[in-house]
Amino acid sequence: MTQFITATTFVPAITVTAGAAGTSDINGAVIDTAGYEGVAFIAQLGAIVSGAVTSLKVQVGDAANLSDAADVPGLSLTVADTDDEDIKVLEFRRPTGRYVRLVCDRGTQNATVSAIAALYGSREQIVTQPSATTAAVAVSG
Repeated sequence: MTQFITATTFVPAITVTAGAAGTSDINGAVIDTAGYEGVAFIAQLGAIVSGAVTSLKVQVGDAANLSDAADVPGLSLTVADTDDEDIKVLEFRRPTGRYVRLVCDRGTQNATVSAIAALYGSREQIVTQPSATTAAVAVSG
């Protein structure tokens, strides 16, 4: 019988710099879920201009660079232009592929967003936090 140890590893998903106010879409950092029960993306919203069309979704795949990325059905949400300074969470239990990422679709007006990924349910007793170098994963935005 496999026993899951409650341990969480936090990894930047969308950095504050990449998620600065803008209208371009942001593909978050690719997160390796090997050895974990699931991942929760915690997005912190900043200023959102009235009329902004913004949404968050999770993508999954088996390629380390997510060249095979596919949207996870039912794992997306629309961000209202009145959601300034709000927090949104998307949780993916038992990912269907090894690699995942958060995608922020932005259009028409500026929306500010940053996010972290919380990997949970480690199948190992000791969870090693990523180094400062690993934690500074660049994301496009």
